[in-house]
Amino acid sequence: MSPRARGVLIDVGGVLVREYLPAVAAAWGRRLGLAPTAFMAALYEGNDSGVLIGRVSEDAWWETVRERLRTGPDVIAELRRDLAARESWDEELVACLRDLRKQGVRTAVVSNTWPGLRERMEEGGLTDIADRLVLSCEVGCAKPDRRIYEIALRLLAVEPARALFIDDTSGNVAAARALGTAGHVHTETAQTLARIREFTSQG
Repeated sequence: MSPRARGVLIDVGGVLVREYLPAVAAAWGRRLGLAPTAFMAALYEGNDSGVLIGRVSEDAWWETVRERLRTGPDVIAELRRDLAARESWDEELVACLRDLRKQGVRTAVVSNTWPGLRERMEEGGLTDIADRLVLSCEVGCAKPDRRIYEIALRLLAVEPARALFIDDTSGNVAAARALGTAGHVHTETAQTLARIREFTSQG
C-alpha cells in the first residue's frame, strides 16, 4: 500500500450509468402483461447468488429469465438489445475519472454486474476511465460484501483511509465506510463531482 496515494472507487449502475431500469420495467411490463415489479423479479430475482458473482453464465441466466417470462428466444434477444441500448453514461463523471487518472489519483470501477459490462465498455471505448475494473461477476463477490472493496483497494494499493467510495445505494456506501473509507451516496452529478473535488484536494 502507498501511504500517500489517494483512490476513488465508483459504481456503474445508477452512478456512471444513469438509472434506466424503471422505464424498462414499465415498457416491457406493459408489453408482456406484467406489473413492473413482476418483470423485475423475473429479470433479477436470485441473480445475486448466480450470474452476479460468476457462478452462472449470462446466457444461462437469460434462459432462466425466458422461462420465467414464458416467452421465446427472439423476445429475449430483443430485450437484451433494448437494455444495452438504454445504457447512458454520465459524460461529466466519465471525464472526471479520466482527469483524476492524469492527476495521479488511483481509480477503480466497483460494480455489481453481469459479465457483459466489460465487453460493452470495451466497445464504447470506456475501459480507460479507471485504473481497475472490479466487477462482481469476475471477482466472485458483490457489494456489500467487504471482500469486493478489499480487492479494489488492494489492486489500487490504496489505504482505506485515503479512498472515497461512491455508490447510489446507501447500504453499499455504509459497508465501505465500515472498512475505513470515505463514502458518498450519489443522487446527482453536481454533488458527486463536488465531493470528488473536495476529497482529492485534501492532499
